[in-house]
Amino acid sequence: MSNLAIDPARLWSSILQTAAIGATPRGGICRLALTELDRAVRDWFVAECEAVGCTVTVDDMGNIFARRPGRDPALPPIAIGSHLDTQPTGGKFDGVIGVLAGLEVLRALAESGTGTEAPIEVIDWTNEEGSRFAPAMLSSGVFAGAFTRDWAHARADRAGTRFGDALSAIGYRGDAPCGAHPLSAHFELHIEQGPILEDEDRVIGIVTGVQGMRWYEVTVAGEEGHAGATPMRLRRDALLASARMIQSVERIAHAHAPDAVGTVGLIDARPNSRNVVPGEVFFTVDLRHPDDVVLEAMEGAMHAAFEGDAGGLALSIERVWDNPAVAFDPGCIAAVRDAAVALGHPAREIVSGAGHDSAYVARVAPTAMIFVPCAGGLSHNEAESAEQAHVAAGAAVLLHAVLATDRRLAAARQGRVSRETAGVRGPVIDGGSA
Repeated sequence: MSNLAIDPARLWSSILQTAAIGATPRGGICRLALTELDRAVRDWFVAECEAVGCTVTVDDMGNIFARRPGRDPALPPIAIGSHLDTQPTGGKFDGVIGVLAGLEVLRALAESGTGTEAPIEVIDWTNEEGSRFAPAMLSSGVFAGAFTRDWAHARADRAGTRFGDALSAIGYRGDAPCGAHPLSAHFELHIEQGPILEDEDRVIGIVTGVQGMRWYEVTVAGEEGHAGATPMRLRRDALLASARMIQSVERIAHAHAPDAVGTVGLIDARPNSRNVVPGEVFFTVDLRHPDDVVLEAMEGAMHAAFEGDAGGLALSIERVWDNPAVAFDPGCIAAVRDAAVALGHPAREIVSGAGHDSAYVARVAPTAMIFVPCAGGLSHNEAESAEQAHVAAGAAVLLHAVLATDRRLAAARQGRVSRETAGVRGPVIDGGSA
């Protein structure tokens, strides 16, 4: 296997090719889930996977599975998964490098003629970002049993288009039921989306888990009034009350420092006219912390603060997403750590502050993630940037971790066969890690 290696230039070229699909004037990407641009990048991905001999299937949540067969078809595949959808002002690397590094692994295996015991599969998870259809990681959530397919299909964007209808419109509503697809393991390569690796001059982040996160949708109802004729003392200004609530989110996050974060990312003031006192405001809240107990306390503090901030106005708070903190599989983490050491890349263990599809997949399959640095820790931004050498290093660690996991599966399989031949009963591996 001396000729088995990632091709950094080809991987970088793939990143630039896909960046042209939905490219923005400021150098980023706007490729929202289940749009025509999403369809275009999916078509590109499917064609590239089929070109290296993969069989491509699609489930009824639009997740794409590109499989390279292994010697033992009875073994569930070792998967490499991430996403191709972006934020409205997204960058070239968030999610995309995980899918394209998986494609590069398939190319490297095909070119070198390297066989594996288990099938190797690359997955494009649908609607990871949650920008068009909330919540985030919707399809991997259905895959893991966190949501039902019917509930997910009924999710609507702000224009009223339902997820299921948009999926059918782009031609990626498959027949296979989402979740009826066992995996031996799942790996995901991603930019860190934070500044730690760059600050410490590390090339690889060995991700041990994902912090807990909750999303809320808040509606404040006051009363519209003429901006010139309604006295200040008689106003029921929904935007003013919402401003107090937004300040409370900031205060609550600081009160649970240093690990807590709180964000209001979307605000819709109605009727949104310059000479009308706002009568209703809709906004979102995103709370995160690595400890679910602390996250619960933050939610309680938010409810209490908002009741006071509302000043008597009608208030609705709906929790639309709850993703508990996740610990990744020790065996998969070890495979990533060993690969980083073997390849000589400076590495450190890290907990992900952002949500990823792997957080849901970890519920149903042994999972781990690999981080590489991004410039200034900047992500969800058109200026998002990563170095070619770092992306290639992450892809190489990914390749080695997948192969190590495959060897472990093969050894376990062989051990089981030997034990069965000798008349010995019972499992060889401890139930958690494949």
